Amino acid sequence: MADPLAEVVTLLQPGAPYSKLVSARGPWRVRRSEAGQLFYCVILDGACRLAAAGHGPMQLQKGDFVLVPSAYDFSVSSLEPPADDVDTSPIALPDGEFRQGLQGGQPDVRMLIGYCTFGSPDATLLISLLPRLVHVRGQQRLGTLVQLVGDESRERRPAREVILARLLEVLLIEALRSTAEPGASPGLLRGLADERLAAAIRLMHESPTKAWTVAQLAKEAALSRSTFFERFSRAVGVAPMEYLLGWRMALAKDLLRRKEVTVAEVAGKVGYSSASTFSVAFTRHVGLPPAHYARQAEPRHP
Repeated sequence: MADPLAEVVTLLQPGAPYSKLVSARGPWRVRRSEAGQLFYCVILDGACRLAAAGHGPMQLQKGDFVLVPSAYDFSVSSLEPPADDVDTSPIALPDGEFRQGLQGGQPDVRMLIGYCTFGSPDATLLISLLPRLVHVRGQQRLGTLVQLVGDESRERRPAREVILARLLEVLLIEALRSTAEPGASPGLLRGLADERLAAAIRLMHESPTKAWTVAQLAKEAALSRSTFFERFSRAVGVAPMEYLLGWRMALAKDLLRRKEVTVAEVAGKVGYSSASTFSVAFTRHVGLPPAHYARQAEPRHP
């Protein structure tokens, strides 16, 4: 059976990470809005405050893990933020650590933070299927994975990029599946948390070439057509056929970037009966004919 979450994360092609150890004491605040970059943070000791658009302020404590798949407006600060609206700047220490707020004395909090980028040109589409904010408490495995990513990113060992890519994929999957619950924000995880919808989503991923209809997918989900359509749209954030089209186009782009198959073969692999029908759909969706897209796209690195 297909694993939609693993497939989405693999297609995202996470890489080029940057991580650092940060300690802080006294009042401090850092704001970020690097749209498109993935931000992650694990609290090693102490506590701090996270405030993100669309979410109430939350206190982070030792062992907490936070993941923002596409960093938008958010801030991390001391539990009592500075009285003024000024952000503070970190100071680099001789041992490679960064310090926020007061430079002397025992820190109030120590955390490992990092960013990574996505190599997929479909990152915006794929990220839209994920929650905007992931907060996990009490999962030691995530802290261990973050530590491994940080250690690997600071070294220049053989096969570093390959190992980092795999570690980041595992980190993403582990973090995301830790929050797969019905109350999550609309997206793929919320859809997979619904047993009825999950059956339909897995079938779309397992057999993208099949000429699925809403009625067929509703039958597989053991729901009426109208109930399935409304429940899917509410949970995933897009209509069933829109999700299927987006997934097929993401697969098509990945195949075209590889430059290993013809346009006609790509058409067959993503559910189109002819190259011309596929070309029309691809051009409408992407803005370029598939042959032009293949010539312009960088080949995907394994």
